[in-house]
Amino acid sequence: MLSAIIIDDELKGRIALRQKLQDYCPEVTVTGEAGDGEEGIALIQQLKPQIIFLDIEMPRMDGFAMLRKLSEQKFHLVFTTAYDQYAIKAIRFSAFDYLLKPVDIEELRTTVQKIAAAESQSETSRKLQVLADNLQKNNPLNKLAIPTLEGLLFFNIEDIIHLEAHSNYTVIYFKDQPKLTASRTLKEFEELLPQEVFFRPHHSHIINLKYLKRYIKGDGGQIEMQNGNYVDVARRKKEEFLQRISLR
Repeated sequence: MLSAIIIDDELKGRIALRQKLQDYCPEVTVTGEAGDGEEGIALIQQLKPQIIFLDIEMPRMDGFAMLRKLSEQKFHLVFTTAYDQYAIKAIRFSAFDYLLKPVDIEELRTTVQKIAAAESQSETSRKLQVLADNLQKNNPLNKLAIPTLEGLLFFNIEDIIHLEAHSNYTVIYFKDQPKLTASRTLKEFEELLPQEVFFRPHHSHIINLKYLKRYIKGDGGQIEMQNGNYVDVARRKKEEFLQRISLR
């Protein structure tokens, strides 16, 4: 069994989530609830839960502020939120799970099953540091937690040269380090990476426009990247690509 606590300032939200966990996630036992960040800290220290379902927007102390005050971070963390697209993107960059309110039952079940299959909670602290960096005011999202078969690895987005699809995995090429295979699809990376910097010229490739070396004319054409790799441009993407590079 997995022990869990729910931290949310809305009583209705806590009741609804607790009921869904009880009805659809029998492997989880809710051992406590808190209505704000201060109560949440005390509850975490007292109960030491394996999972924390944490609301982002709360009075007095929001979810992010609460996390910064915790000295120990040995738990699985699932954010719950109804809005704030920037925060959601920062959460995804940090490889944390999140649930949109009202919580969908299938998404809840999938999240719990993923946590149950996880081997450890050892990466929570590092992921929180990445999240804190990405949430700094006036800072662009610049750090990305990348899931691989060996675990999570953390990189600066600006060091990514290009990405290549391999079935349900993605090979990522970096500026000054070896390529790696991520256990995410190219589509997922397309949704995450900033569109003003990254472009998908082909269904199998995403490129960082900063590392473009030259464009070779052709039916769709080819792009040579600064690491010497070549990327095809799909015919339907050619005009959009040429417009993008003309604006740089």
